[in-house]
Amino acid sequence: MIDRREILETASSLGLLPSVVEKDYVLGWLLAGIHTHPELTDSWVFKGGTCLKKCYFETYRFSEDLDFTLRDEAGLQEDFLRRVLSEVVEWVSDESGLTIPADQLSFDIYTNPRGRLSCQGKVGYRGPVSPTSGSGGWPKIKLDLTADEVLVLPSVRRGVFHPYADSPEGGMWINSYAYEEAFGEKIRALGERTRPRDLYDVINLYRHGDTRPSAALLLDVLTKKCAYKGIALPSLASLEPHRSDLEAMWDNMLGHQLPVLPPVAEFWAALPEMFVWIMGGEEVPQPVAITAGATETTIRTRELPRGIPMRTRGPLEIIRFAAANHLCVDLSYDGGTRRIEPYSLRETRDGNFVLYATRSDSGEPRSYRIDRIQGASVTNQSFSPRYLIELTTAGPLSIPQTARTDNGGLSFGRPMVRRVARPSSNAPVYIYRCPVCGKSFDRKSMDSSLNAHKNPRGYPCPGRTGIYVRTN
Repeated sequence: MIDRREILETASSLGLLPSVVEKDYVLGWLLAGIHTHPELTDSWVFKGGTCLKKCYFETYRFSEDLDFTLRDEAGLQEDFLRRVLSEVVEWVSDESGLTIPADQLSFDIYTNPRGRLSCQGKVGYRGPVSPTSGSGGWPKIKLDLTADEVLVLPSVRRGVFHPYADSPEGGMWINSYAYEEAFGEKIRALGERTRPRDLYDVINLYRHGDTRPSAALLLDVLTKKCAYKGIALPSLASLEPHRSDLEAMWDNMLGHQLPVLPPVAEFWAALPEMFVWIMGGEEVPQPVAITAGATETTIRTRELPRGIPMRTRGPLEIIRFAAANHLCVDLSYDGGTRRIEPYSLRETRDGNFVLYATRSDSGEPRSYRIDRIQGASVTNQSFSPRYLIELTTAGPLSIPQTARTDNGGLSFGRPMVRRVARPSSNAPVYIYRCPVCGKSFDRKSMDSSLNAHKNPRGYPCPGRTGIYVRTN
């Protein structure tokens, strides 16, 4: 299990409660455990807002629950669920060090209004920052399980975004909704219940214009999902009666999941354009990328490159969040503060990393060396993009099936250490990562002991048992 300091530093850099970050950390391990269980890996299909955060877009709202569609309703039996999830949490506890006892599992199986079985489950845990005892009770992760869904598209294997020091070399994986299905399901949910998180999710997905799926395919998915539920296709007119309630709940339902809550008016105002697009109208042209050097490489990966200094990674995550939500940033740079609209992260030919942005007042393009950024904070000032936003991932591309083993590179009940092929002409070098500060160390043998050292910021870090990363 990672040190509590990592949770606290991540929460501080993102402006979130430590409990929210800790829950995100536990969610990743639970997904890994579900995927490694042979009876669940293919039969449970991950969906919902947490799926979008953990499998598709890293700059997304944090979430609190795990939603799955089950391929077989027979799996919604308490004896079965208790057995398999007890095995899952035992595996997760062994692999991660989290405390997730089987007696903290609970299941409420009920018949939904359509006469089908569904389940609301809870998983209690203790992690790096949750109290080890006392009257506060166990933090809970909610499970929402149903077989009462239509799967329009084949499910896909997706890597789970787990930006923590104990992320295994082979990665974490889960069987999830295809991106187009997740998008269509969110529009269906917006039309059926009109909750703040559904509006946030739908507009956030629509704003990823350069990865937007075909409107025809999305409409087909949406039509089939609405037909299965027996509801009409959502429209702006059908949502309008619920607008005041949605606006009243905006802060309470979303405020704790985001570093800064964007104004609800900006999201509601984007609905007409989105509905025109999906119903076959003219699509709004996408902005072009901001002009930069011809030899520069645009960075659009979920994980930031290792060459970016540790002290600037927190500010960069804040900047990426702001860009995805069309919010201006107050950038501390070279002793001053600039309010900017962030657009792109590039690597130059000589190995420097540069943030491209515009001044919020004049729209003039500017570039900022990443190693000179001293801090960043999200403002509540929205902007309409003048250029293509390239600070999020390039798109929800499916993971090739050849990139994983049957269980995505992880083995149920066995350690997750994977050795990477190396050139036979060189002696092996074993790389271990400090679980506290993230610093990597080379070893000539498989020795995980780490002496006291200085972290990447130059502060003392106690010796720990290192996490095996790879063999070069």
